[in-house]
Amino acid sequence: MANKNDQDPADGSYQIDTGTAELISDDERPDSWLLKVNGVQSSHVDLTDPLRLDFEYMRWMAALIESHWNTEAKLRALHLGGGACSMARYLAAAYANARQVVVEIDGRLAELVRAWFNIPRAPLVKIRVGEAREVLESLTDESRNLIIRDVFAGPYTPDELTTAEFTEHAKRVLTTGGIYMVNCGDAPNLTRAKQEMATIGSIFPHTVIVADPPMLKGRRYGNVIIAGSDVPIGDDPRLARQLLGGGVPAQLWDDARVRQFSAGASVLHDEKEDEPLPPG
Repeated sequence: MANKNDQDPADGSYQIDTGTAELISDDERPDSWLLKVNGVQSSHVDLTDPLRLDFEYMRWMAALIESHWNTEAKLRALHLGGGACSMARYLAAAYANARQVVVEIDGRLAELVRAWFNIPRAPLVKIRVGEAREVLESLTDESRNLIIRDVFAGPYTPDELTTAEFTEHAKRVLTTGGIYMVNCGDAPNLTRAKQEMATIGSIFPHTVIVADPPMLKGRRYGNVIIAGSDVPIGDDPRLARQLLGGGVPAQLWDDARVRQFSAGASVLHDEKEDEPLPPG
């Protein structure tokens, strides 16, 4: 176990508040790094090019964002789940007027990532140590244009960050025309993904998803990007072509197809505490 305080990234394992972070240099590209958290791939960072996103699902997110806002937009973005801040670095480079807050539950990991990866300083990118739901619930109404949820405990997102009640807070915090975007990891049966589609669709009138065909056909574990908004999103035909032309071709499904696919799936809700029995 490495116990390093260096400002420069170096291969090795590092003790963090929630377990272990492992940093692995990319043999194929200088100054690029893979970050694992408790053995699970979390992020990839290219120090020389913040616009390079190695993880395909992040490229899908970026494509959807760029189809909705031009690069002059004054984005106010909230990232629930920090990792190596790959998306925050990307948006800071792509949108000069962006102001972002990254919420990371692991304080030590946040310190290491800030030291290693040349993340723009506040107010461009602020890293806030805290629990995603608590931070979201504390925010002012209509204070963000974009909310990205990319939080995992192992292969799945914690249940309390997937419910209709949580999603209602996301909608409350978003401005008109804003987007709530989640990275949903699921098994081939797609039960969780369908439930998340139904849940987000119960709160937002417009939804889209992005995923590769094998995932949508139930052939493997993988990622589905689900987005919701109070305005139509993802309707630029250039976006669909761009997604199909990527390194891992992906499909974009519109609101009607999302709702058809998730029909019958249960909307997720917070667990309610048992009410006390009446006296006597």
